[in-house]
Amino acid sequence: MEADFDLQRAVFDRSLIERYDGKGPRYTSYPTADRFVVLDAEQYRDAIEQRQPGTASKPLSLYFHLPFCDTICYYCACNKVITKDRAQAASYLDYLEREMSLAAAGLARKGAVQQLHLGGGTPTFFDDGQLGRLMSSVRRHFDLQPEGEYSIEIDPRKVRPQTIDALASYGFNRMSVGIQDFDPAVQIAVNRVQPESQTRSVIEAAKAAGFRSVSVDLIYGLPLQNRDSVAKTIGRVADLRPDRIALYNYAHLPGRFMPQRRIDETLLPTPSEKLDILGDCIDALQQEGYVYIGMDHFALPDDALAVAQRRGRLHRNFQGYSTHPDCDLMAFGISAIGMMGSMYVQNVKTTDEYYAALDAGRLPVERGRAMTRDDLVRRAVIQMLMCQFYLEFSRIEIGYTIDFSSYFAEELCALSAFVDDGLLEIDEEGMEVTPRGRMLVRSIAMVFDRYLRDQPRPEGYSRLI
Repeated sequence: MEADFDLQRAVFDRSLIERYDGKGPRYTSYPTADRFVVLDAEQYRDAIEQRQPGTASKPLSLYFHLPFCDTICYYCACNKVITKDRAQAASYLDYLEREMSLAAAGLARKGAVQQLHLGGGTPTFFDDGQLGRLMSSVRRHFDLQPEGEYSIEIDPRKVRPQTIDALASYGFNRMSVGIQDFDPAVQIAVNRVQPESQTRSVIEAAKAAGFRSVSVDLIYGLPLQNRDSVAKTIGRVADLRPDRIALYNYAHLPGRFMPQRRIDETLLPTPSEKLDILGDCIDALQQEGYVYIGMDHFALPDDALAVAQRRGRLHRNFQGYSTHPDCDLMAFGISAIGMMGSMYVQNVKTTDEYYAALDAGRLPVERGRAMTRDDLVRRAVIQMLMCQFYLEFSRIEIGYTIDFSSYFAEELCALSAFVDDGLLEIDEEGMEVTPRGRMLVRSIAMVFDRYLRDQPRPEGYSRLI
């Protein structure tokens, strides 16, 4: 049965957004990745081996980080390897298979997989045969469920319609298509020239091949963007009618991400202009019938993300929003982050370290965190707020045997300002983020973050809006 709350439109209240604007975590995990500590690979192996076999065991979600790109997009902040040497893909694939073999060996039986995602980098840097080989290897080690969600990130500049057909034959049924902006001047300024015809061709091929869902990625705040130019891009994207749209804020951090130093800062829209652009985009997408899922994401009402949100089953992990809340996440490749039971694990960040660990016969884990009971309680609260925009106190009380009002007395007091400003409603049964508060849900979630209270790290986070 679907949760009893109305999927209202998000309201862009500029005065409140400007008042609450600041920096904070995106809560793809709690505790957040900046709180990870050095972790021994044997701890991860133990967590894998402690999974209980049988029908009561959690299903699996798999993530593969494929880091290679043959050109650099100046805005990019991903962990990537820029090269035109295609032989590197073959070597990397060899090591991915080694890592899979080591990790899967710890499972009591072949893990049932409900979700799989290939990210990057540019996954289609790997040719059709290599991607087919990777999926064959996955099937050797894991049991992909017929109803599962299997997705891949696509750069339309790097694929032909034949590749889309090949991906469908390998079992992929969802894809994420990078666009960022359709304006030619903006594309030149960020070194990603991508004609609309290429994007349209890929999306049409995906629909013809039977893909269940197509998502597109857009960025606002890029050089030479303005309200009119972005409005045109939004209109053209809406005409393509993707099932999901991700609209990301460009964070210009050239001190941390070297490629961004090639962007002319004088061409960036001002913070005030960025807010205007964001407000326009939200209004336009909701007018086009898209539901504001939260945290940059929109979906058509019948898309699985919107359905999961209505049913109270939406989840958030390191790939963003997910429709499968009950999975253990096993992650493969450099810098990939997974979660096994109550433990987060992250791999080493460079290919040299990755290859060396696997050559030594050990899992390439570098850091992570074993969650405490308090972490688990707060993680559940933050997940519900970020994903459903509402929280039933009884679900937390029953799940974790606590009295919510006593356990979170300090937090409930701190939330009074959000209530006074009309961002949040609280009664004896729970709390609900109002349409005005949905844009600021990260601020509300931050109140429950014990690590932020004890050890603030605002400079390490992105802006809330």
